[in-house]
Amino acid sequence: MAEEKKQKVEKKQKTEQKTVKEVKKQEKEEKNEKVVQGKKNQEKETSLSQKSKDIIDALEKMTLIEVSQLVKALEEKFGVSAAAPVVSAPAAVVGSNESAEEKSAFEVVLTNVGSNKIQVIKEVRAITTLGLKEAKDLVEQAPKTVKKDVSKEEAGEIKKKMEAIGAKVEIK
Repeated sequence: MAEEKKQKVEKKQKTEQKTVKEVKKQEKEEKNEKVVQGKKNQEKETSLSQKSKDIIDALEKMTLIEVSQLVKALEEKFGVSAAAPVVSAPAAVVGSNESAEEKSAFEVVLTNVGSNKIQVIKEVRAITTLGLKEAKDLVEQAPKTVKKDVSKEEAGEIKKKMEAIGAKVEIK
């Protein structure tokens, strides 16, 4: 009995030693990664002049309000803007029936169920991930919106599927 306990204790100590070794190895790898990352950061910093490094250090010590005021002062002093450049869209032709901006979000509206009410309910469930009761209520309350804010392609696909089973659908 005593020898079995001794063997168990020795076995436990060996496994603990293995885990300690693994932990130390992992810590050493993490430390090496930090050293490598530090060297990369130093390489980035060395590409800057000493004046630039000093400015960065000064900015790090400033509050956001002070930095904002500094940016405004620089904009005024040099006549520049820190705003992102805006790309203008081509002007719309006068007298054109098309709007300058094409609609990107569409709404699919079920207007008439048709004769295959059960199939329409199944399709509504597949499209919207509604439960059976919610899909049934939606179909029975036609005209009703099935799905909002969908792309033109997705709206077209939904319309094809619904019309294939006999329902009437509008895309708005």
